[in-house]
Amino acid sequence: MKQISEGVFFIPGQDEMIPDSHVYLLGIPDSDDLSLVDAGLMGKGRYKIDSIREAGISLSSIKRVIMTHTHLDHMGCLGEIREAIPHADLWIHENEAVPLENGDEKTVYGMDMFESMCQGQYGIKPGDFCFPVDRKLAGGEALEIGGTTWELIHIPGHSSGSIALYHPEDQILIPGDTVYADHAIGRFDLHGASGPQLRDSLLALADLDVSILLPGHNRVLANVPENYIRQTAEQWGPYLS
Repeated sequence: MKQISEGVFFIPGQDEMIPDSHVYLLGIPDSDDLSLVDAGLMGKGRYKIDSIREAGISLSSIKRVIMTHTHLDHMGCLGEIREAIPHADLWIHENEAVPLENGDEKTVYGMDMFESMCQGQYGIKPGDFCFPVDRKLAGGEALEIGGTTWELIHIPGHSSGSIALYHPEDQILIPGDTVYADHAIGRFDLHGASGPQLRDSLLALADLDVSILLPGHNRVLANVPENYIRQTAEQWGPYLS
């Protein structure tokens, strides 16, 4: 586990046939009020829990898991992580929390063909990703997490309930799969996705001052160039209309 800044830690994903999302740990370690952002792919829970323990951080200090969205590569091992941290709350944007609680896992898989493949490959059963959600997020909240303050931004497009977390003091952005390094963006052809919404979300993020970009996959981007997200939105604009 790598420290990005005071109160921000990075556990890189371990990709296999399906990508495994990065996980971020937020909060000052001795605050006893930490948050995990995302979980990752099936079978990756122990690796991520071990990374936290090896850094000398007690699992009892992790109070919640915040999902940037509920695609399989981000929440596949949520059950494994919650088994290790049973006291942790689960926070998801309401657009994806409500369907999950009602047994609708379409957003998890994105498409029917992928659902069938994953259920066969990993032995997943219908209902494995139906979790009670402790807090349904809306966007616009200011989240006090372990001595740090994060703005929560609803950024639909990659999925209907995608969110970003923004730390204005250190200009750190955690955008899930909405925007990556190298001017890449998330898919917009899955269930609940929308090209026009993704374009609008990119433009909303472009108004932020971002020095460090912590995406859901690929490399972390430090010293983000000025207007990087706006340029990314403009490059992809013709495909998102």
